[in-house]
Amino acid sequence: MSRPQPSVSLLIILLSAAALAATCRADPDPVEDFCVAAPGAGASNASMAFPFLPCKPASTVVPDDFFFAGHARAASTDNPFGVGVTPGNVDAFPGLNTLGISINRVDLAPGGVNPLHSHPRSAELVHVEAGEMLVGFVSTDGKFYSKVVREGESFVIPRGMLHFQYNAGTAAARAMTVFNSQLPGVVIAAQSLFGADPEIPDAVLAKSFQVDGDTIKLLKSKFRNG
Repeated sequence: MSRPQPSVSLLIILLSAAALAATCRADPDPVEDFCVAAPGAGASNASMAFPFLPCKPASTVVPDDFFFAGHARAASTDNPFGVGVTPGNVDAFPGLNTLGISINRVDLAPGGVNPLHSHPRSAELVHVEAGEMLVGFVSTDGKFYSKVVREGESFVIPRGMLHFQYNAGTAAARAMTVFNSQLPGVVIAAQSLFGADPEIPDAVLAKSFQVDGDTIKLLKSKFRNG
C-alpha cells in the first residue's frame, strides 16, 4: 500500500528550513566610540567587505548622523503578500556602523504575511506595536514554534531560522523587529528557490520537493524577476 504524500507547501517549509538555516559569526566589537559610515559606503556596495565600512571623519559627524526617521510612516502593503517592510540597517542608517544593531518596521494588512525568510547574521526580536501577528519559526530538526503575539508583546527568533509574521487579526498590524547585527541579511525562501538568477534547474527542484516539473514551472512563473 502506498504511503500518503506530504503536501507541496509542507515540503517547501521543511526542506527550505534545512537548506536556508545558516550560522555566521556575529558583528565584531567596536574599537572606538563610533564610526558613522562614510557617504556612499553602503554595505550593499559590492566593493565593500561587510562589516568593515569606512568611517566618516569624526570632525564632520553631526547629531543627525545618529538619528533616523524612516520608521515614522507605514510602508505600503499594496502587494500580493500584504506586507511593507521599512529597513533600518546600516545601509539606511549610517550611524549604526560598528554598533552591531539594527531595527526594521513591519506593516501587515489583514491577512498579510511577511513570507518565509531567514537572517543568516542575526537573531530577531519581534515586538508588536499594533494589532496581532502569528509569528513562527522552524528549527533545524523540523520542529515548528509559533505564537500569536499581541500589542505590547514580543517573540524572539534564533539566528538563521526560517520564520514569518502573519496578520492573524482583522485590522492592520505593526511590529518593530530588532536585530543584533548592523546588516542581518535576508534570504527569502520562495524567491531564493524559485526566482534565483540564474535559475536553479527544474530537475533539481522537482526532485528535491518530489513534485513534477509543471509544478516547478508554475512556482517559477510567480517569482521570476521581470
